[in-house]
Amino acid sequence: MSDGERIGKVTHFFGKINVAVLQLIKELKVGDRVHFLGSHTDFQQEVTSLQVEHESILVGEAGSEVAIKTKQRVRSGDSVFLLPTEE
Repeated sequence: MSDGERIGKVTHFFGKINVAVLQLIKELKVGDRVHFLGSHTDFQQEVTSLQVEHESILVGEAGSEVAIKTKQRVRSGDSVFLLPTEE
């Protein structure tokens, strides 16, 4: 289980370029730390870029689909959690 709040799930993964498409149920911003969790997936990373329709954005809104560069392979159906910020 993750320490964070579930903010969406992976709907597609492009392996050659390590880009995941996420269906968001909560807002996601560049600079946030996320945790990818699934039956074969378990890692954390910082969000370094977000794209919608090949256009860079700073904030992904709830209900939207965004693309994110990942440092490891993810799979369709993997959950995405927003990790609490360290203060």
